[in-house]
Amino acid sequence: MAIGSGAKGEEPITAINVTPLVDVCLVLVIIFMAVAPFAVTMGIKVMESHGKVAATGKAGLDDNVSVRLTSAGKITVNGQEVANADALGQAIQQALTKSKDHMVVITADDENKVGQVVSILDAARQVGADKLAIMKSEEAKPTGGKS
Repeated sequence: MAIGSGAKGEEPITAINVTPLVDVCLVLVIIFMAVAPFAVTMGIKVMESHGKVAATGKAGLDDNVSVRLTSAGKITVNGQEVANADALGQAIQQALTKSKDHMVVITADDENKVGQVVSILDAARQVGADKLAIMKSEEAKPTGGKS
């Protein structure tokens, strides 16, 4: 900008140049469009099962690895109690060798925390489980009230 003397130099600048603003906005839009596909995070794919599909499965329930988590925090793999998290991975891996389709079925009580179930899912996936299923415990609880 040149500083000049006279009537023109004294006039205030009233026009705003929006070209740099538009350029910056377009560059940001292009960056967000390029980065958006990478922002998708990996997760656990959850599919709802139906009664007919479960009845015509490839492997029986006895062929799968059954992990049971009680409300007290006790974990069993195919009916055998597991001492700690390290032993859980080893027990699941050993049971997977006998499984046909490498499926782990986790049964948990209503009182269990999601973090406990997810840690078991993670341990099963790390030792080689191809399929994971979560089941709710079928133990009937007394309803306090109306019949």
